[in-house]
Amino acid sequence: MRNLFFLALGAIGLLAFAGLAAAAESGAVSLTGDASLSSVYLAGTVSSSYLGAALVLGIAACGCGVGMGLGLKGCLEGTARNPEVGGKLMVTLLLGLAIIESLAIYALVISLVLLFVNPLAAPFLG
Repeated sequence: MRNLFFLALGAIGLLAFAGLAAAAESGAVSLTGDASLSSVYLAGTVSSSYLGAALVLGIAACGCGVGMGLGLKGCLEGTARNPEVGGKLMVTLLLGLAIIESLAIYALVISLVLLFVNPLAAPFLG
C-alpha cells in the first residue's frame, strides 16, 4: 500500500510539472531594446538546461547513495549472521554497487549533454 501511495504521488508530481513546462506562451514575452524573441527563448532554454542538469545530478546522487547504503547494510548484516558466506556476499555486493554506480554515471552523461550539447537550443543557434 505504501509503494502504491509513493507511485501515485510521483505520478501527480510529474504531471504537475509537465503542465508548467507546456504552459509557456510565446506572446507573453515583452521585448525591449534589440533583443529578439529567439535570443530570449535561447536564454530561457539554456537556463532551464542548467537547472535540469543540476536536478539530474542531485537526484541521481541521492538515489545512488541510498541504494549503496542499503546494499552495504544488507551485506554487513548477512556477514554478521553467517561469517562463512562473507566472501560470496562481498562479490555480490561489489557487482551490485557497480550497477548502482552506473546509474549515476548515466545521469552524469545526461547532465553533460544538457550543459554542453544543449539539443533544445540547436534550432535557434543557426
